[in-house]
Amino acid sequence: MSGLMHNCQQTLLSALLPQDCQLCASPSGDDLLCPACAAELPRLPDPACPRCALPTPTGETCGRCQRHLPHFDRLIACYPYSFPVDRLIQRLKYGHQLALTAWFGQQLAAACATLTFDRIVPMPLHLGRLAERGFNQATEISRTLARERAMTIDNGCCERVRATTPQEGLTLRERRRNLRNAFACNSALNGEHVLLVDDVVTTGASVNECARTLRLHGASEITVLTVARTLLA
Repeated sequence: MSGLMHNCQQTLLSALLPQDCQLCASPSGDDLLCPACAAELPRLPDPACPRCALPTPTGETCGRCQRHLPHFDRLIACYPYSFPVDRLIQRLKYGHQLALTAWFGQQLAAACATLTFDRIVPMPLHLGRLAERGFNQATEISRTLARERAMTIDNGCCERVRATTPQEGLTLRERRRNLRNAFACNSALNGEHVLLVDDVVTTGASVNECARTLRLHGASEITVLTVARTLLA
């Protein structure tokens, strides 16, 4: 509890005091990144698959999505998961630098500015992982987005009911098998467009299984919105 209070205090101080850039430590005023570092952030390749956001030669649906159509309709990512975005996400998740969540949320809001949707659902963590970390990073980065859209975050819609073995080192098929029935939905989503928010998408297996569960409960459209996307999935 004391650690969580310390993180909240640090977040409040960051909001009130002039800041240094998270990447180069030069003064950045009210922003987490200075203009120079923000301008140098990596960009996603274009064109890309309209379904999973992986690069394709002419913007066509990639072969993997053609063979195994995802349960979500589209994936929108702000950045590739590469330096220095990966460092910022790791500072949030493992360094508990919650001041980063507002900046991530601003990037998400800009990325989905033209979309209309009915519900914001953060990618759920299993209770064991939530207790270990102390917060769900997907929930935290959704807060700024929800405020800008005058919406609330639906944390009760979906939960992770089964702890799974670490995904690292598993093939895509093994990841899918590992995640089968790992999620449960507690809401009727009849005809709704659900925005499923996560911090990082690697192979897409986790968000796809979560989207499958949301589909079973009536979601008619699902957009996955993530801060970063691994391009070698």
